[in-house]
Amino acid sequence: MATNSASASIETQQSVNNTPQGIAAFFSADNFAKLQSIMYPITVKAGSHLFWENDRADRLYYVNSGMVRITKMTDEGRAFTLYLYQTGDMFGQVDPFLDSVQSFSAEAVKDSEIGVIQQKDLEVLLWQHGDLAVEFMKWMGLMRRMTETKFRDLILYGKPGALCSLLIRLSNTYGVSFGSDTRIDLKISNTEMADMIGATRESVNRMLSEMKKENVITSCNGYIVIKDRDYLRNICHCENCPQEICRM
Repeated sequence: MATNSASASIETQQSVNNTPQGIAAFFSADNFAKLQSIMYPITVKAGSHLFWENDRADRLYYVNSGMVRITKMTDEGRAFTLYLYQTGDMFGQVDPFLDSVQSFSAEAVKDSEIGVIQQKDLEVLLWQHGDLAVEFMKWMGLMRRMTETKFRDLILYGKPGALCSLLIRLSNTYGVSFGSDTRIDLKISNTEMADMIGATRESVNRMLSEMKKENVITSCNGYIVIKDRDYLRNICHCENCPQEICRM
């Protein structure tokens, strides 16, 4: 059973972060054009799913516009949000084994234009272009490291560490300068943040209130403003991952 309770309240503005986002950091313009040549476009309405857990895993998805949330369902029926993919991101699960299935579900947060790459077309392209195959391997390695660090956040340093890591990831992905501070240009509710770290809304409320008392964060017109990034880094035992990995 899916949950769509978090979809309506997410609003985003374009980030002014100059760090290359999505696959732009890993594929040359030439090789990205080759990937585009085998994509076919689809439109996905907000709240609709691209795929569910245990669906056949034989496609990749490129976000031309919009936003897609990747979730993992627990045995108790709760959905954890693991990723928020935005324009320029590519995601999906293409394994070299037969009958592989999706480990996660993908839901459009808002109306999205998606480019779909079929595994059989990708395999031909990688066989024909060795330089593209190398770049693709680097991108796959990044996706694996991103998943590992997210699970590390959830498991090793408790809910405070997971929340602090989440705030850092949000600031790396959506952060804009706000005087000497950083504003996260994504309106996100405490319930949504709770779904991202496997906590309750009440515990997130409490932790955020404590951070505000410590002058670590504040809020402005519904946006979170980070004032003390070092505090967040200390709580989550930041490992100084590259920004391409420490993001949503």
